[in-house]
Amino acid sequence: MTDTGRYILVVEDDPSILQGLELALRREGYDVRCAADGRGGLELARHGRWDLIILDLMLPGINGYEILAALRAAGDDTPVLILSARSEEMDRIRGLDLGADDYVTKPFSLGELLARVRAMLRRRQREDESAIAVGPLVIDTASHTVLRNGRAIELTATEFQILLVLARAADRVLSRQRILDAVWGPGHHGAIRTVDNFIAQLRAKLEETPASPRLIETVRGFGYRLRDTSNECGPIVTRS
Repeated sequence: MTDTGRYILVVEDDPSILQGLELALRREGYDVRCAADGRGGLELARHGRWDLIILDLMLPGINGYEILAALRAAGDDTPVLILSARSEEMDRIRGLDLGADDYVTKPFSLGELLARVRAMLRRRQREDESAIAVGPLVIDTASHTVLRNGRAIELTATEFQILLVLARAADRVLSRQRILDAVWGPGHHGAIRTVDNFIAQLRAKLEETPASPRLIETVRGFGYRLRDTSNECGPIVTRS
């Protein structure tokens, strides 16, 4: 076991699953804290500094959806992996749309779950890169801020992650599946239309004319790309 210096919160009301996860994560070298109910989980989530939260949905007191919604409403972008027996598509879509980064259904493979944890923490670590500039956009991965022509743009945690994926591949086309895998992790159960919905939200905030986008371009039949317009003629004028 190595000391990773990573802090993980597990919120789970099943004692056997909670104990098993705690032991497995500690063996991987993570510093783990646990809560067995919704109120305790929300309290720890709000007042701790976590690298990852593993969150059950069906919790006594406050459910996982409510915890996730409260964290995102407060601007907390800590990665959240939902762990739930609820396997219906609409449950998964609801969790991802609320801002979850991955969704694993019970029963689950411990090996796969640990692999997803490692992947999510790697993505989190890459956020320490310096700011990325693409056209009129400056994306600061450390402060999670986005400037467009020098003006701050407010994005949700998931919108920011999707924009970051597109920015790292500027001028290259990414399929919807590639975006889903990069933001929510491989093997997730998110629907393709989830990406389309988030792209529409990003365009509404970033584009001068969302109906005729110049930055986030649709490549019909394949996916999206973020165009670097730096060398194009004519500046993009921001509305006052």
